[in-house]
Amino acid sequence: MKTQLFLIHYAGGNCYSYQFLLPHLSAFDVHVIELPGRGKRMQESILDNFSMAIDDLYNCISAKRNGNPFIIYGHSMGSELGFVLTSRFEAAGNMPLHLIVSGNPGPGIRENKNRHKMEHDDFVMELKKLGGVPDEFFESSELFEFFEPVIRADFKIIETKDDITAIRIQTPVIALMGSEEEHHEHIDNWKNFTRGNFQSQLMEGDHFFIFKHPQKLKEVITSRTVAPKEIIL
Repeated sequence: MKTQLFLIHYAGGNCYSYQFLLPHLSAFDVHVIELPGRGKRMQESILDNFSMAIDDLYNCISAKRNGNPFIIYGHSMGSELGFVLTSRFEAAGNMPLHLIVSGNPGPGIRENKNRHKMEHDDFVMELKKLGGVPDEFFESSELFEFFEPVIRADFKIIETKDDITAIRIQTPVIALMGSEEEHHEHIDNWKNFTRGNFQSQLMEGDHFFIFKHPQKLKEVITSRTVAPKEIIL
């Protein structure tokens, strides 16, 4: 029986955000979990509350659980959601094999930029700086008008959440970050939040380094172990 792998998207993402990675994950029973208001859940109301997002994702994953071992992986916003989800699954007696987090230095590090409140021009500049948004979204007013409420809501989820720095999990954690992204030097902050094994690795690239390294991500996920603090330049 295949290990289940639950992928949680970044801010503005959806069920298609990991298409670049799926061809490399045939060894797993893969489920890309998305919040409402985008992708295949387009007709549902957008959520902008962290606790409600956790409830929604927990219910989605629980409905797909089949009793096999499972791994949770999240990028950026998905890392913090995955962390709290892991804590909740542990409390229910259903501990993941591993939590894999990427593009996020962990609770208590990133400053709150209140991006969800930014004026339009500043918001666009912030998105371009962050990367990961196709140029066509900025070039088409219709596309951007559709996309903007979703990503603003996702930013609000992260920027207005309750403090999660008191949470500790038993699940082993593997943390990945881009060598050029902000706060990459704090990647080992994640070890403060697990009582299980911790490993970390930097990969070349910015915040969306994952798109450049599908094979390396496959190796991390498949082996569920990487050399601690190995830096690949």
